[in-house]
Amino acid sequence: MERLAEPITLADMASHANVSVRTFTRRFRDEVGTSPGRWLIRQRVDLARHLLETTDWPIDLVAHRAGFGTGVSLRQHLHGAIGVTPQAYRRTFRPTPVGGPAQ
Repeated sequence: MERLAEPITLADMASHANVSVRTFTRRFRDEVGTSPGRWLIRQRVDLARHLLETTDWPIDLVAHRAGFGTGVSLRQHLHGAIGVTPQAYRRTFRPTPVGGPAQ
């Protein structure tokens, strides 16, 4: 979880578990109920959501810190997961204060 911003491959995960990629994939799916790749994306989406809720960081920085690399990639994954853009998600949790600019 501490390395979500880093590039992580299936081979990296299998090596960390000291098993083959095939064995890791099979055991991971049996234990977690999804593929390692889908799990990793979900963790990154969850981190990005947290960062969007709690920081004023630019979208590209949130994307980088969550492991998506670019704002475009974050937009695609967040939209695929919850159906909204990062800006729309952030507005849900950080509305403009009363008397602030109209949107």
